[in-house]
Amino acid sequence: MGAGHHHQLYLPGVSVVHRLPPQCKLLAVLAFAIVVVATPRERFSAFAAYAVLLAAVAVAARVPAAHIVRRMAIEIPFVLFAFLIPVIGLGERTTVLGLSLSVPGLWAAWNILAKATLGVVASILLAATTEPRVILVGAQRLRLPSLLVQIAMFMLRYMDVIVDEMRRMRVARESRGFEARDVRHIPVLARSAGALFIRSYERGERVHLAMLSRGYTGEMPIIHDISASVRQWGTALALPAAALAIWGLPW
Repeated sequence: MGAGHHHQLYLPGVSVVHRLPPQCKLLAVLAFAIVVVATPRERFSAFAAYAVLLAAVAVAARVPAAHIVRRMAIEIPFVLFAFLIPVIGLGERTTVLGLSLSVPGLWAAWNILAKATLGVVASILLAATTEPRVILVGAQRLRLPSLLVQIAMFMLRYMDVIVDEMRRMRVARESRGFEARDVRHIPVLARSAGALFIRSYERGERVHLAMLSRGYTGEMPIIHDISASVRQWGTALALPAAALAIWGLPW
C-alpha cells in the first residue's frame, strides 16, 4: 500500500497492543462498540466496568492519559448537545441546581455521553497503537469494499498535500496585505476555496492518469500484508469478550 504515513494520533511503541495485527484490533474495537451501544442506559456499573477495561488497555499499550484527554476534544460537540437535551426535553421534569430539567432528557444525555465517550476512547487507543496505513491493510484483510479502502487511502495520503496548498494560498493572500476580519472578506475566502477545489480536482486527475499509465486496473497492490495467529486473535478479542461478559451479568 505504499510508504508509511505517520499521523499525530499515532504513538510509536512496542507494547503488546502495538504488535497486534490491525484486523484484530479493528474487529475488537467494533465488537466492543456494539456491546457498549447494546447496554441499557440504566446499567451504570456496566459502563464503569467498560471504562476500567479501556483503562487496562491504555496501560498495556502505554498510552498516556494526557494523550487520550487531548484527543477527546473531538467529542465536545456531542457533549454540548447532550447538555442541551435536558433543558429542551419534554416530559416529567425535576430541579437540579435551580434548573428545571427534563427527566427523559437527563437519561438521553447520560446515554449519549456514556456511550460516545467509551467509543471515542476506544477509537483513540486504536489510532494511538496502529499506523493509519496499517489500519487500511487491516481493513483489506477484513474484506471491506476495495473502493472504500482506496478512497480512505488516497484521503490519508493527500490530506497533507491539500492542507499545505491551503497554507500556501493563505501566505499568498497575506503577502498581498489581505487579512480576514469581517463578513466583507467572505467573497475572497469563497474564491480561495473554489480555487483550492479546482487545484485539488486537477491534481487528482493527474494522479489518476499516472496510475493508469503504470497499469492500475482498479485494485491497489498490497505491499506489506499482515497475517494474524489464533493467539493474536484471542488477545485482541479479550476486550469485547470481557465487555460481553459484563453485559450479560444480572445487574
